[in-house]
Amino acid sequence: MVNSFHSQARLGVGDLDYTIYRLDAVAKGHPNAACLPYSLKILLENLLRTEDGLVVQAKDIEALANWDPKAKPDKEIAFTPARVLLQDFTGVPAVVDLAAMRDAMKRMGGDPKKINPLLPAELVIDHSVQVDDFGNGLAFRTNADHEFQRNRERYEFLRWGQKAFRNFVVVPPDIGIVHQVNLEYLARVVCTDGAKSPTAYPDTLVGTDSHTTMINGLGVLGWGVGGIEAEAAMLGQALSMLIPEVVGFRLTGRLPEGATATDLVLTVTETLRKKGVVGKFVEFFGSGLADLGLADRATIANMAPEYGATCGIFPVDAETLRYLRFSGRPEPLIRLVEAYTKEQGLFHTASTPEAVYSDVVELDLSTVEPCLAGPKRPQDRVRLGDVKQSFAAALPGLLSASKPKTAPVQFAIAKEINEGSPVMPPTPVADAIGSPETPVADATGSSADLHHGSVVIAAITSCTNTSNPSVMMAAGLVAKKAVEKGLKAQPWVKTSLAPGSKVVTDYLDDAGLTPYLEQLRFHLVGYGCTTCIGNSGPLPAAVSKGIEENNLVVAAVLSGNRNFEGRVHPEVRANYLASPPLVVAYALAGSIDIDLQKEPLGTGKDGKPVYLKDVWPTQQEVRDAVGRSVRSEMFTKEYSEVYKGDATWQSLPVPGGDQYQWADKSTYIKHAPYFENMTPQPAAVKDVKGARVLALLGDSITTDHISPAGSIKKDGPAGKYLMEHGVGPLDFNSYGSRRGNHEVMVRGTFANVRLRNQLAPGTEGGVTRHLPDGEPMSIFDASVKYAKEGVPLLILAGKEYGSGSSRDW
Repeated sequence: MVNSFHSQARLGVGDLDYTIYRLDAVAKGHPNAACLPYSLKILLENLLRTEDGLVVQAKDIEALANWDPKAKPDKEIAFTPARVLLQDFTGVPAVVDLAAMRDAMKRMGGDPKKINPLLPAELVIDHSVQVDDFGNGLAFRTNADHEFQRNRERYEFLRWGQKAFRNFVVVPPDIGIVHQVNLEYLARVVCTDGAKSPTAYPDTLVGTDSHTTMINGLGVLGWGVGGIEAEAAMLGQALSMLIPEVVGFRLTGRLPEGATATDLVLTVTETLRKKGVVGKFVEFFGSGLADLGLADRATIANMAPEYGATCGIFPVDAETLRYLRFSGRPEPLIRLVEAYTKEQGLFHTASTPEAVYSDVVELDLSTVEPCLAGPKRPQDRVRLGDVKQSFAAALPGLLSASKPKTAPVQFAIAKEINEGSPVMPPTPVADAIGSPETPVADATGSSADLHHGSVVIAAITSCTNTSNPSVMMAAGLVAKKAVEKGLKAQPWVKTSLAPGSKVVTDYLDDAGLTPYLEQLRFHLVGYGCTTCIGNSGPLPAAVSKGIEENNLVVAAVLSGNRNFEGRVHPEVRANYLASPPLVVAYALAGSIDIDLQKEPLGTGKDGKPVYLKDVWPTQQEVRDAVGRSVRSEMFTKEYSEVYKGDATWQSLPVPGGDQYQWADKSTYIKHAPYFENMTPQPAAVKDVKGARVLALLGDSITTDHISPAGSIKKDGPAGKYLMEHGVGPLDFNSYGSRRGNHEVMVRGTFANVRLRNQLAPGTEGGVTRHLPDGEPMSIFDASVKYAKEGVPLLILAGKEYGSGSSRDW
């Protein structure tokens, strides 16, 4: 390695001595380097440590040290992350590619064992569990059993990968969500290379999930990338990037009574989307940091993709050290983090000079109000008191092209879903649109109306919020007060609780809040992404029938981070992001078409109306519950055997061999064809001539529109393929779980049920017209027909095309 700036030095921490690359060595000749934002200092150290005179040269280091905050990015650097983070939806195809690379290496006469991750690669299985069962004490076990039944082949493949590849570990299913596990256990903040004379350096990463940015709340620089980029990083390839603009976000004040971290992050998302930070780093600073705990910071950092930034990072400070200690990190690591960051000028205190930024945005935390975001974009924040009016305004645009039927349908809810609280008279939105109300009767004969705006999914889900004890405790306290007043969740609402780690259930149990959540049918359904990724499972048949037959625009309220069209559930067109306590509140109300600040949630056991303010906990009540029941030993206990898994995981057979033995009839894992005709010298790129347009799309076409991760329709190309190969609809699983099979995924491209292709007006879904004959057909079938005709293809789309989740499929 090259050491042009003589930055290599030694750092003693206790009895240990580490090699470090000093940032102040650059500042001696480039004084502007001392004023760089925290995130750029991390990149500067990365270049100093990896300088080789070829990929990283002295001029690259100088360009970063002399960063002009007002200049448009035009200087390229090579970033080498310390590790790679994967989840199973995107991780399986990455491992499939590595296995196929081994086969290609063998065909070309090489040693297949040479194909290995050179960087630590950590995969957490969290995306596969679905909410099949809910509202009862057996739901978790039932869903876990179904998960293993559906995904056994995938999990056996991952176990083979863990055995066959070096530097690759797998966290088994039913442990937690990847980003929460990363926050609570995997992240180091400062890494060491394990050498006899070790080098210490900042923990950095890329992940195959866009919400990898959650770890920015811990002061760790990282972001989501596609699977191909992640594979390149795993194999030691530096990632090329432009030196970014860095927007400073100054926080002042403190959150007012009634506001939560969820309200804050939705406000930040709206603010930064309006500002425009796509492709930029965002860095949080200011006096308001003192009142933001680590969990609140992680919530804000988590939604960086939603506000459009590459990352949303917080500096290392005393709160970082407190969290590392509280979450059970080893004391030697904590001492190293403190010593290293202070030595490098990366440790933030109240007296730390303000960095220079490309631009500065400000937010007074005291102005944050309770809010939701929806009905179909996370940046569309709506004040709690305006939700009813906002839904009414959005409703005409949410109705599908088909006309609603006029005859209501009587149907029954299963007996195990108990009756809800007495509801108020139906609100006028349904009448205004002219759509019927659908009577819903339970087994006791009680009935209520399902109508436009009825909440049919209320899900406490997602790493964004379940990693935050304050909002989770608040949800439990709302449940407790509601039960004590005699309220119940409405019978048509599919309720679920899917924490991001087992620590959450530990502290809810300790606080005595679990029984109250369960009385409102918020039973544990799994430790994974569930509803947030689209694994919400089927709605009760009667509810589903009522929605379809009456063309109802029903709602989901979830504590997630995304509400793009068709993502949460294909039958639910209005989707709102909200804090966990508001999720509980809307389960009680049963409708989004209500002003919770003025109208009652329901009628209490004393016959009097119960309002949201009657069940909402104070900040002090939440703080007291967190202080009593969230304890350090919970983290230590739950992560003591994080790689072991349960008995079902341990019983899975582990295939042997350096090369994977592909099963010809598999519909989950197929040999990737990308390397079959691979040669040492790639073929020249050809011009595109005489192309046709396959799809003409509008604005805000996300990766969920392009390659959905959720349920597979039986009448679509992917569903037909699976049935042709002996897979019944009940065993389709999801697109995300099928990403190890390119045949399914190519058929699932543009298969989102809410996609509107302007080449096929009046339709929804993956439909187009073949040109020039105008024949309507699926986008996949059209692509095959064009391929046979030798016609290249184009996709035309508006702004924000490709925003959302980081995915290749």
